Amino acid sequence: MRTMDQNLQRELIMAVATSVIAHAEELTSLDQAIGDGDHGINMKRGFEAVLTDIDGLATRPLPDALHAIGMALLMKIGGASGPLYGTLFMTLGKELPASPSTEEVARALAAAIAAIKARGKSETGEKTMLDVLAPVQAELAGGGAELTARLRRRAFDAAAATTPMKAMRGRASFLGERSIGHMDPGARSSCLIVAAVCDVIGG
Repeated sequence: MRTMDQNLQRELIMAVATSVIAHAEELTSLDQAIGDGDHGINMKRGFEAVLTDIDGLATRPLPDALHAIGMALLMKIGGASGPLYGTLFMTLGKELPASPSTEEVARALAAAIAAIKARGKSETGEKTMLDVLAPVQAELAGGGAELTARLRRRAFDAAAATTPMKAMRGRASFLGERSIGHMDPGARSSCLIVAAVCDVIGG
């Protein structure tokens, strides 16, 4: 894994933000099928806000930068996703050192998943972002060779695996059986974030 410095930190923030923004229409389309139809718009707004302070975020210690990103997402995304993504990044900021090891990232992600579960009153298997984050965390905790490539593939596979699930949380849960056959928008946006991080770290 590359050692964290200002250049890497900037690359990571830029990659995550631009990936989410570039896929805003796709996320909105997924959300129109089973949700409020605003996930892509909201996520785009949140990460555009992050990019307005990219220079400042790149120079802060990693924990401070992650906390600031979480606060920006919490304030700008709104809806259900704002608090959940805010919780993800703020918990990572709380748990990670300035230059984390793979093991420390795995532990921090586990803590973030627990915080998201508490915030959203949800568990894995309920067709949410957790259904990507939890498998990715398990893969990360296992370590081993070609880790970033494996994490990227695990994220994409896990997002796809939400398609046959019945939604148990959020607006999609109101659809009952009709939520089956659609990928969860939050799972897809989580997948995009994981993949962007893997692309930078793996590169």
